[in-house]
Amino acid sequence: MNDQPPVLLAPARRQYVLDALARDGAVRIADLMRELGVTPVTLRRDLAHLEAEGLVVRVHGGAVSGSGTGGGPGATGGPSAPGALGERAPAGGCIAVLVPSLSFYWPTVVRGMEAEARRQGVRLITRGTSYELADERPVLERLVAADDVRGLILAPNPRTPAAQDVAQWLSAAPIPSVLVERDPTPVPGRAPVETVTTDHGLGAVLAARHLAERGHRNIGLVLTRNSPTAGKIAEGWKAARAELGLDPARRTELLLPHSRQPEFPAAIDRALDKVLDEGVTGLLVHSDPEAMAFVDVALNRGLSVPDDLSVIAYDDEIAELFTPPLTAISPPRAAVGSAAVDLLLQRIRDPARPVHRVTLNPELVVRGSTAPPRG
Repeated sequence: MNDQPPVLLAPARRQYVLDALARDGAVRIADLMRELGVTPVTLRRDLAHLEAEGLVVRVHGGAVSGSGTGGGPGATGGPSAPGALGERAPAGGCIAVLVPSLSFYWPTVVRGMEAEARRQGVRLITRGTSYELADERPVLERLVAADDVRGLILAPNPRTPAAQDVAQWLSAAPIPSVLVERDPTPVPGRAPVETVTTDHGLGAVLAARHLAERGHRNIGLVLTRNSPTAGKIAEGWKAARAELGLDPARRTELLLPHSRQPEFPAAIDRALDKVLDEGVTGLLVHSDPEAMAFVDVALNRGLSVPDDLSVIAYDDEIAELFTPPLTAISPPRAAVGSAAVDLLLQRIRDPARPVHRVTLNPELVVRGSTAPPRG
């Protein structure tokens, strides 16, 4: 004997939900899973569809009747969720967050998310992966399957073979998503996801202008290889050099391995050799650990920072703690996190709103590692 409930198509499932709401005033995902024989992801998708039509209001673990409920016999407008997030976004529920690190750059971003989530009455489920993870889909699938997850905020790795597959997975996911510090990977036939990013190109422009204002005319750029941010910094640096009228023949741009890689110390030595050979007097170095290592090597060789070599760090995570404190480009990390949560909640409230791209400006923080070049 087969005790499994019959498999219903989406319209029939949604009518079942409306009938249950008309009868009971509320439904629970756990009960619907048992009665309909479907997964939590399928039910959340159904409830999201009904909520977009104004027929239900999702609450933690289920839904209550919405003001427009009319799909079932005897349906009436039910109570809204306590502490609702605006007109159609309920309090409670979770936002799942996936970032590539919980030890550098991203903790401040996550703290900004947490503050905004508390303000708006939602919880965060935060996971850290790594820049080396080739395919984030298994982690994302586990997050989406968690109970009452309403949306995703993530920073996927754009440099892996699975990047396009991850983008397609996101575009087909039953819940909305927002990318942080990442540009979207285009998916044919699909609307692009929303983003919150720092204008890292502007950060490079601010650094180049600062060095030029101090009198430097031969300036160099040092980037971390394979960083998702490096390309934008390089584009801004190129634009800044053109703006400042710097000699295109005196162009020093170097790539370093990550500071955790074993070849890093030798690479720093070679990079400093090239900087000195080419007469560079001012540098922008991405990111803080690489900038600190560069200054250390320069000091060990008897150079003065900033008198012989001015150095600007990019990220400003720990630049202030160094001696000398490093002038730095500081992305608005907490504001990025806060804006991502707010953008996602606005999408949940109004699924039909236009796709938004939010770009925030970094700032230059002047400290002790930049000065006019020696005479």
